[in-house]
Amino acid sequence: METGIHNTSEIGRLKRVMLHRPGGELENLMPDYLERLLFDDIPYLQEAQREHDAFADCLRQQGVEVVYLTDLVVESLTDGDVRRALLQQFLEESGVEDQRTRDALAEYLSAMPDKEMVAAMMAGVRKSQLKNGSARLADYLSAIEDGYPFAVDPMPNLYFTRDPFATIGTGVSIHKMHTVTRNRETLFGKFIFEHHPLYKNAPRWYDRGETSSLEGGDILVLSPQVLAVGISQRTREDSIDTLAETVLSLSKTFKKILAFNIPKTRSFMHLDTVFTMVDRNKFTVHPNILSSMTVFVMELDENRKMTIRQEEGRLEDILKEHLQLDSVTLIPCGRGSEIDAAREQWNDGSNTLAIGPGEVVVYSRNYVTNRSLEEEGVRIHTIPSAELSRGRGGPRCMSMPLWRDNP
Repeated sequence: METGIHNTSEIGRLKRVMLHRPGGELENLMPDYLERLLFDDIPYLQEAQREHDAFADCLRQQGVEVVYLTDLVVESLTDGDVRRALLQQFLEESGVEDQRTRDALAEYLSAMPDKEMVAAMMAGVRKSQLKNGSARLADYLSAIEDGYPFAVDPMPNLYFTRDPFATIGTGVSIHKMHTVTRNRETLFGKFIFEHHPLYKNAPRWYDRGETSSLEGGDILVLSPQVLAVGISQRTREDSIDTLAETVLSLSKTFKKILAFNIPKTRSFMHLDTVFTMVDRNKFTVHPNILSSMTVFVMELDENRKMTIRQEEGRLEDILKEHLQLDSVTLIPCGRGSEIDAAREQWNDGSNTLAIGPGEVVVYSRNYVTNRSLEEEGVRIHTIPSAELSRGRGGPRCMSMPLWRDNP
């Protein structure tokens, strides 16, 4: 059955990718609420959009079809019932308990055309945009005096499309995110993979209704047989148990999961911020994880029971064994310099997006790491990132492959 998804490697030639062009959600960031919304700074929207357009154009110039999250959600609203279901579930997950405000939100959003409604859900809704509709002065005063300006929070992390769901083989995992702020994003994935004509038949490896967090930045498809998952600040080990059991039992190709235990810090937020695949036998790596990372191998035995063992030895030797490679080259972020590695890691120097074997998209600002990649024979495409990088995510974070050719 055609699922519209094919992703069996990090380096297979990229043919179709989903992006989200930053929108009004960035202009609803405020200094007082940055931590709540998982941001360290406020990107300038117009420049962020120019940079993101340059990213999309770079991909198109290399033959990649770019599709956008908002468009896929709109294409999933195949009839009035589906549209009403999206609106109802959005309101239920909005955190709005006051019935009058919920009614005002429903009226405000339902009056919009589909694309405008989806964009407004993503951007968040300011209280000033809603009609109060009350005949009681106290209601107006309470809306002002609680001091919080939003009826519904924005979703500023949406341009990091890698995290709310992940394509694995011919299927998809829709995630339970680590934070409430980001968990609302997965609602859009739910509707795409339940209703979009091209994607609704994709098998489901993980679902947003699970109780333990799993995020897409921690999932790397190393080969058709081997999946890597990070045990990180935002992905819990019991989530990996569930994902591994499902993928190894039901997928047609995957035979093992490599679980990488990485430091639980914001700068090492996901596995793909410290480790990405750039060629068949070449990987970027943050030098600080080499001494502090443990790898576990998860497989099913002949009785289809899960087995787990801890791997000993150097990372390159572990990768050589499980990917059946003759040699492995680890390319350190910042050339291994403590200062350069820390600076470029903060700006996602290790977060490369492979668009083919030995060909990657990177941020231009990480020039030290980029030089190392070129010296190792990797072809790089650089994109501007002065504003995009303020969200703490790189080209891989900003892209969700839907179709890759076999490498």
